[in-house]
Amino acid sequence: MSTTDSFVPEQRPPVVLRRARTEDGSCRHQLVWEAGPGWRMVSSAVLGGGLGERAWVLNAQVRSGYSRMDPDRHLAELAAAEGLSGPGVGLMTAAEVDDCTWSEDGGVVALVTTGIGVPTWAADPAASVPVLFAPGAFVPGTINILAVVPAPVTDGGLVNLLATATEAKVQALLEAGYDCSGTPSDAVCVAVRTPDTPAAADPFGGPRSVWGSRLARAVHRAVLDGAERDRRRRDRGPAVPHQGPSPECCRENVLHVGR
Repeated sequence: MSTTDSFVPEQRPPVVLRRARTEDGSCRHQLVWEAGPGWRMVSSAVLGGGLGERAWVLNAQVRSGYSRMDPDRHLAELAAAEGLSGPGVGLMTAAEVDDCTWSEDGGVVALVTTGIGVPTWAADPAASVPVLFAPGAFVPGTINILAVVPAPVTDGGLVNLLATATEAKVQALLEAGYDCSGTPSDAVCVAVRTPDTPAAADPFGGPRSVWGSRLARAVHRAVLDGAERDRRRRDRGPAVPHQGPSPECCRENVLHVGR
């Protein structure tokens, strides 16, 4: 496997914006990464999922109890309103995107929004039974992970990176004291650089590969931090939404020093 950084064309950290909109009578926030050309992504997202060239990632917060049956169209509308064009990835969550967590390891950046309102095991035999909650219960779920790897990786390696990110998420949840593998609506997106030639792409993405190990550590730390923050938020109860975006709602880069 690769043991050097010879596959790296450049290492510039992503710039992730926080934007706001009015929806359902309240201000809703979203995170936007305008990656631009030269990126390939693999994702389980409802919009832009699968594997291919992608130019942006949008992670939109919606109200708890979101019931639209066309989230892909909804996300496409939000992306268009942000001026995002071309193929991209749209994620959705009822968790607080303002309280996102992130970590960096050897050039790999992991950005996570965490809501563990519906913890579950993937192989739970009772998972086919719908989960019902009392009116007013504070149960927003979904752990959304964006991992950015500044190197070209093959299709197989990219899929392996997706699996590695999921493994790191589960490890972090267990260490945070949660008896679960995630929530039913978790989503992951991993971005890598487009190779100039097939020979320039790293074929490995497992947890003992160069980029897989860095990704695993970054995702693990971001999810662990997010799980602990989520627990504190639930102890306080749901945040009170405000009406209409204000200048304080937007931020030019949520990946800032000291986070």
